[in-house]
Amino acid sequence: MIRMISDLPTLDFAKSDQDAPASISGIAVPWAPVTATVSNGQRVAFQRGAFDVNQKAAKLIEGHDLTQLRGTVNALADFEEGLGFTATFARTRASADAVELIRSGAYDAVSVGADVIESHYDKELKATVVTKANLVELSLVAVPAFSGAEIRDIAAQADDEPEPDETPTETTPPTPSEEDETMSEPTTVEAAIATQPIYATAKREVKIPTAGEYIAAAVAGGDKWKAFHEVLQASAPDVSLADGPGVLPEIIVGGVYNNFIGMRPVVDVVGARSMPASGQTFIRPKVTTHNSVGAQSPDNTTLTASTFVISSETVTKGTYGGYVEISEQIISWSDPSMLNALLDDMARIYMNETDDVACTDLVAGATTTQAFGDPTLAADWLAWIGAASSTILTASNGNNPNTLFCSADVFGDLIALADLNARPLFPNLNAQNAFGAIAVTSDTGTAFGCRVVRDRNFPANTLILGDTSGFEIFETQRGSVSVLAPSTLSTTLAFRGYFATLMIDADKFVKASSY
Repeated sequence: MIRMISDLPTLDFAKSDQDAPASISGIAVPWAPVTATVSNGQRVAFQRGAFDVNQKAAKLIEGHDLTQLRGTVNALADFEEGLGFTATFARTRASADAVELIRSGAYDAVSVGADVIESHYDKELKATVVTKANLVELSLVAVPAFSGAEIRDIAAQADDEPEPDETPTETTPPTPSEEDETMSEPTTVEAAIATQPIYATAKREVKIPTAGEYIAAAVAGGDKWKAFHEVLQASAPDVSLADGPGVLPEIIVGGVYNNFIGMRPVVDVVGARSMPASGQTFIRPKVTTHNSVGAQSPDNTTLTASTFVISSETVTKGTYGGYVEISEQIISWSDPSMLNALLDDMARIYMNETDDVACTDLVAGATTTQAFGDPTLAADWLAWIGAASSTILTASNGNNPNTLFCSADVFGDLIALADLNARPLFPNLNAQNAFGAIAVTSDTGTAFGCRVVRDRNFPANTLILGDTSGFEIFETQRGSVSVLAPSTLSTTLAFRGYFATLMIDADKFVKASSY
């Protein structure tokens, strides 16, 4: 059932209740390209000639409720701008009440109910165009549901109404093209088009016609029809969006979108330790000279002399943060809250900045290097991993690597590795016989038995194999702080934290020197 709401209907009341029943006239359905949105979001339009103007009289009801009968639609006309109609009220108390509601302006629009027989989808209009339909009922409605339709109606006093034989003849609807999708079975749709009242101003030489006169003139054509048309067109000014900025709201949908990701892959994999509260620097003890053990030979001889030395590594605290001055008004009036969006963005930038510090210090602290071959060959990757792990094992007194640190471009080479049958070496399906599993959707994975960490803050061509226990991170997040300036009704808002790194054992890391 398609329900289209026309603009302000025209009332044509008899001179007295004893002469003739009241009637209304107007435009029920605008022709395409005017479209309406149906209740499920579909757009529809009516093609000119979609209705049989000589069909059986439709019902005049209220609110699309067939139990609320008020009269009949006794005349239809195929106008250039839409489907014209004249409807007559029955002599009932309910109809009299409806007439009074129309007189008072409570009912100022009509809506059609139609069974769709044929339709097709128009790609240019992006709407379903109805080419054939039966008018079932015409409803009086109080509130239009969709705005923007240009529907013209005539408000005037009727002297007489055309007889049924004066009703215009049927206009044959155009045949849809072969490319259109035609629905042969009747379908049911709902829609509503909003309206705006139009007040006609008559010229001295031509009075504003009644609905009956208008329909009769449209059928007859000639000078009378031309004069009527000019009067009505002159009295209907154009109304565009530029004419109503005061009633067009600015709608904000959802929260504030922020695409900056404040992830810290390197900091997360190494882990941030608690930082001492006092002092600008603090000491991290480290064993630099280990004991010596040797064989006693022969017996009763002196054992191997031993020395054990603990040195102190000094860590200097760094402060990272930023501030912004924000007015009291934007904090109070913004919706969604400007303050929440600001604090969220500050936290994201802080996270990224401290991760960048960790990446820079890790690259600088990994001083041992190992030449790399062809990054597109799995064999060269295996050779480098083997050589680098052997170096770490020997230099760091028996420690094994556990993490492979990669820049974004190196991670791309790693994930692209395949065997001789073009099968990926690191599928993200967790295959039991795979060398590992990595995916572009995550900054972490596994390869060659090691944890893989991709970080965008690494410079290009960065590849480091290491043991995360040799690199330490210390942090105290202080969060946000605000200071009110009463003289300017503004707030200075800052976000800060203390952050420091320490390469406590460089022997646990090997960096690709010629990647």
